[in-house]
Amino acid sequence: MEMAEWWAGGERVALPQGTVFVRRLGSGPAMTLLHGFPSSSHDWAKVAPALASSYGLLLPDFLGFGASDKPADHVYSIHEQADLVEAVWAHAGVTATRLVAHDYGVSVAQELLARQAAGDLAVTLERVDFLNGGLYPELHRPEPVQTALLDPDQGPQISAIIDENLMAGALAPTFAPGYDAAADSAAIWRSLERDDGHRNAHLLIRYIEDRREHAARWTGALESTEVPVGFVWGMLDPVSGAHMAERIRERLPAAPFEALEDVGHWPPLEAPARVAAALL
Repeated sequence: MEMAEWWAGGERVALPQGTVFVRRLGSGPAMTLLHGFPSSSHDWAKVAPALASSYGLLLPDFLGFGASDKPADHVYSIHEQADLVEAVWAHAGVTATRLVAHDYGVSVAQELLARQAAGDLAVTLERVDFLNGGLYPELHRPEPVQTALLDPDQGPQISAIIDENLMAGALAPTFAPGYDAAADSAAIWRSLERDDGHRNAHLLIRYIEDRREHAARWTGALESTEVPVGFVWGMLDPVSGAHMAERIRERLPAAPFEALEDVGHWPPLEAPARVAAALL
């Protein structure tokens, strides 16, 4: 589904965190899908039709991403994005949901698991499925451009000059070898550059520091949760691939784990049919 069609089919909702884009599809039990960095809910466009046959899908764009508000000079945080997800649920009248999270979204999901464990979450998480992301921050291997964006001096400079070609070059190593990522990279760029959002890239990347600061809380929530969890994992991902999978299998040996041996960092884009089948 093209980006214009994706946006046309959703709505922008005024929440305490700002005005955010939300796409809804299907009917049935709720399933909430959280996207990654630096993209948007459109990452799920190839997977959504199959899931919508069994679930009522809720697909928000995080603050600073996609068609949501993109305030400049804002301190973006995983905690605020978790607040946003809770606000989306309240707006939609969701009281229980499955949760599916990829990349940036896995940290939001871990924070929501921590809140549920503490009795601070109004919505019941029925199951959480994780796709490639930095569940264990010490194992996360950021791409060079991500490391540069974190630098106080280099980061703003990169945000000021980044364009579609630079973005495509930065994304290329994260897809599996041989996968034609041109259309996906173009869509990711379009979602980022909308409303000059690419100028905030050095602000959005701060989630990596959030992960380090809250590592104990979030890994603890993952390993001790009573919520059923599962994993659908691209093993060729250089950022959070086979090396992250090894730790997951070590710490959560009973959890269902679908290893996508020929897939990189982007399972919803690279292998949507297999992702949908695993989730269903």
